[in-house]
Amino acid sequence: MSADRAGLGPDYAARRGALRSLLVETGVDALLVTDLVNIRYLTGFTGSNAALLVHSWDMSEAEDRTVIGTDGRYRDQIAAQVPDLHGEIARATARRIVELAGEWQLGRVGFESHVVTVDQHRGLVEQRTGLDLVATPGLVEQLRTVKDEYEIEQLRLACAAGDAGLSSLLERGGLRPGRTEREVARDLEWAMFEHGAEAVSFETIVATGANSAVPHHRPTDAVLASGDFVKIDFGAVVGGYHSDMTRTFVLDSASDWQREVYELVAEAQRAGSKALRPGVHAAEVDAASRSVIEAAGHGHLFVHGLGHGVGLRIHEAPGIAKNAPGTLLTGVAVTVEPGVYFPGRGGVRIEDTLVVREGGPELLTHTSKDLTVVD
Repeated sequence: MSADRAGLGPDYAARRGALRSLLVETGVDALLVTDLVNIRYLTGFTGSNAALLVHSWDMSEAEDRTVIGTDGRYRDQIAAQVPDLHGEIARATARRIVELAGEWQLGRVGFESHVVTVDQHRGLVEQRTGLDLVATPGLVEQLRTVKDEYEIEQLRLACAAGDAGLSSLLERGGLRPGRTEREVARDLEWAMFEHGAEAVSFETIVATGANSAVPHHRPTDAVLASGDFVKIDFGAVVGGYHSDMTRTFVLDSASDWQREVYELVAEAQRAGSKALRPGVHAAEVDAASRSVIEAAGHGHLFVHGLGHGVGLRIHEAPGIAKNAPGTLLTGVAVTVEPGVYFPGRGGVRIEDTLVVREGGPELLTHTSKDLTVVD
């Protein structure tokens, strides 16, 4: 999609057209799509029950035969959200779509084997439609890896809601000794809603003191105290797209060891972000950041990958880790989030959401990464 479509909404027909090229390469006549996020990406439909059949034929005939199914609860919704495709109303949507494919004598039909359960697959086979059902995992996800300008704009809005929510929390004095992790997390989530979020990306992480050394700590009634690291990992959803950001604060005053570990993680985060460029191997980006922490003797305390793709899901391709395969392309949206965690003592993670661009990455999360001592 060109940049001038950014304000017009997604071009779903173009997305389905791009998928058809992959279907031809894969050697299937059609693809049965049952992952609801992939269906949203290809059609705009947001209901909780759907199946989609996309043909690999030439555009005009393929669009005529491309069909989306849902149940009676979404009859009006599917007509409004997907007016350009034929809709089938049936409770067992995937079975009905496969039945149609059999009537059309399609032959080889791919299915999302990373989504379909063994029992679901058995049910489709038992319909005896004469189809050759072929496992074709990850085709739509392959398309989703590179974001178009509409998607990037939604990511910008989601990140802006996160930035504004955190700023509001700090301005209101919501991060202070005496409050609990749960109180801070709920206040931040509400602040994001106040600034345009339609949902939160995941359960907000607020981790104080020794809890900040747990990478994915869940908020408890632990009380924030003076001298604590407070790690906050959070995100907002706008237009179905997720933001992801982590900032680590110190309450009242920072000790020398806290300043040292914070600056180390900040340096590693800068190195990882700087390494983002079209054509770079994902593993090289991880290495650029991880080597900074390893050189300081703390490599064993960086216990996770550097980042991940973000979009219609909070975690999606590509992964950025030691052994991550593949290279990054222009338009890929990823996180860069190194961390150092001292068990029983405290830890620091700094995370941004960025888009790979020619000439350097586009930063979407703008809250300062300087060490902030909240008093």
